Amino acid sequence: MTSRLGFDQLGLPSGKRARLRRILYQHGLRNGTTLFLPYDQGLEHGPRDFFANETATDPRYIVRLAIEGGFNGIAIQIGLAEKFYWEFAGEVPLILKLNGKTDIPDDAEPLSPLNATVEEAVALGADAVGYTLYVGTPAQAADFEQFRVVRADAARLGMPLIVWAYPRGSAIVAKGGTDSFYAVDYGARVASELGADMIKVNFPRPQKRSGVRTEYDAVFSDEQAIGAVVRSANRSLLLVSGGEKAGDDAMLSKARLTMEAGGTGLIFGRNVWQRSHLEAMRFVAALRDVLAEYPSPERAPWVGATSNANAPDPRFVPVD
Repeated sequence: MTSRLGFDQLGLPSGKRARLRRILYQHGLRNGTTLFLPYDQGLEHGPRDFFANETATDPRYIVRLAIEGGFNGIAIQIGLAEKFYWEFAGEVPLILKLNGKTDIPDDAEPLSPLNATVEEAVALGADAVGYTLYVGTPAQAADFEQFRVVRADAARLGMPLIVWAYPRGSAIVAKGGTDSFYAVDYGARVASELGADMIKVNFPRPQKRSGVRTEYDAVFSDEQAIGAVVRSANRSLLLVSGGEKAGDDAMLSKARLTMEAGGTGLIFGRNVWQRSHLEAMRFVAALRDVLAEYPSPERAPWVGATSNANAPDPRFVPVD
């Protein structure tokens, strides 16, 4: 298993540190891993995603599902946050998505426009904000500039910034596709370079090699691919998405490979709330079982200590 950085090694200023510590160590399994429930698909895909389970049309049901399932946070757009989250404020961390788009226009040159601000996230009691960054789109220059403003606001207000690093656009399609190892690895690196605190990616598919850069046109295992993506994220914490609904065994296997590689956690939406309530709870329990095996340290081991469990906190070691 790849060792994870201690929480105190992430270089976070106090505001971000306080909020992210709440997410990682005061909710969910409270062991430094994360399980997020995204519910922004109503904007991104329209109501069709709720046809599989009409109960999921109700945002109040989704918030209750996040609380009952022991999630570390729920990611929603501002309209739902204003009208539904207030009833459950403080019971599950809020991740306010700041941008989004519909899937109606052609996706060759996507750009996800802003529809909320970091200031609004603070007023709503959010513990983090989310931003969808389309890596490789022809509209990349406008996307980067829009993101620069969000990053500056998040830094000024002490708000952790989670980037949905999504390779998109005609050039990405021609170079292996949006979930190729090449695309996902590049997306993670870009998000890290631009200042993400956490990065959400799809699980890389190394077998998708048509048109990729030469370095990626080789046989890589799933373990090698996700390990490289974790390294590309650097000191940004890596989250892997559930993506399109697939078999439970396959999804749990990807979850385990992610955590084994040093990932911080998972972000599963449709794979949870498109099920019946009972089935959703069973699947969430299985995901939590995986996360329980891979706790992340809150603090790095004290240099010179012989036992991590009994190591003194270096902040409180007496000075002669």
